[in-house]
Amino acid sequence: MNVNRSYWLLKTEAHEYSWSDLSRESEEIWDGVKAPGAIKNIKKMKPGDLTFIYHSGRERSIIGLAEIISLPYLDPHSGEMVFKLRALEKLPKGISLKQIKDSGMFADWDLVRLPRLSVVPVNQVQWDTILKWAYDALPGSDSSLKSIPIKPGTK
Repeated sequence: MNVNRSYWLLKTEAHEYSWSDLSRESEEIWDGVKAPGAIKNIKKMKPGDLTFIYHSGRERSIIGLAEIISLPYLDPHSGEMVFKLRALEKLPKGISLKQIKDSGMFADWDLVRLPRLSVVPVNQVQWDTILKWAYDALPGSDSSLKSIPIKPGTK
């Protein structure tokens, strides 16, 4: 159990690099982030942090879960701030930006407030709610979240 775990959301264009690409490769270096606000967030990441993978563009949905497995570092070839992550699992139900906005629960979340930010912090309530929505979609789900490998509220 990681008592200092933080949660994140990473945006990617599915046609450029999708959840399927990450899960096929298992581990990957996350690069290509240029915006100062996103780089500031990357610098706060640490191994053991968890992240939602969000397909931007037409899909606009949280699609999977991944784990940060390295500290951020400057890539010696590109000079970009990068980090390594590992695919964990695809969510049983993608959670759309529309569902998030329509809920009215997350008006202050940077995902909603700063739509161009590609690395977004996620607080505990946001993390737990998104997981609940994704796993409640399962037939016979009892909302207990017992089947979720990354249980909400566990830090």
